[in-house]
Amino acid sequence: MLLLGAVLLLLVLPIRGQDSETEGPGVVVPLPKGACTGWMAGIPGHPGHNGTPGRDGRDGTPGEKGEKGDPGLVGPKGDTGETGVTGIEGPRGFPGIPGRKGEPGESAYVYRSAFSVGLESRVTVPNVPIRFTKIFYNQQNHYDVTTGKFHCNIPGLYYFSYHITVYLKDVKVSLYKRDKAMLFTYDQYQEKNVDQASGSVLLHLETGDEVWLQVYGDGDYNGLYADNVNDST
Repeated sequence: MLLLGAVLLLLVLPIRGQDSETEGPGVVVPLPKGACTGWMAGIPGHPGHNGTPGRDGRDGTPGEKGEKGDPGLVGPKGDTGETGVTGIEGPRGFPGIPGRKGEPGESAYVYRSAFSVGLESRVTVPNVPIRFTKIFYNQQNHYDVTTGKFHCNIPGLYYFSYHITVYLKDVKVSLYKRDKAMLFTYDQYQEKNVDQASGSVLLHLETGDEVWLQVYGDGDYNGLYADNVNDST
């Protein structure tokens, strides 16, 4: 801002008898310097024009760091990015602590098939299944007393064995499966004596298979025997 100074022009007019002194006739003596009597102020002048803007000042020193502002509002969720590349498998960790022992579960029911039978009288009919009518065990009723055959209801591996008392005649018996002889046993009777013959085999059976024992050949090999003190099973 520019300040304008006003210059006052003072008009000094000599007044006779007051503003001058005479030393002699016709000689005017000036007033002492600095004497301002009878002056009058001039009219103020007009304001001057604005000057041209000055140059920009230098940058000030940085101020102190302000306080942290309040958190802004949470923006909308962005789109899911692409799946990254699977990383390298890390090293195997140590085994964890064993967990507590669980409650005992319900025992599973195991289906079984078994039978044990014996003769009650001497066999006389060859080439037909031997009917063992003395029942030791047949809880599942898989052995048919009326036919002398075992019926397979549960597929699997089965173990069959038989023990025969031989008396009066030779014995030749066969274990059959599906009308096919799987095992043969022969015993030659010794006169005035009681012999024993036996056989055993493992067979894999399917549902519906039948297994039985019968005399092989004609009546000459029908020496199976049973009484109160001798069993054929």
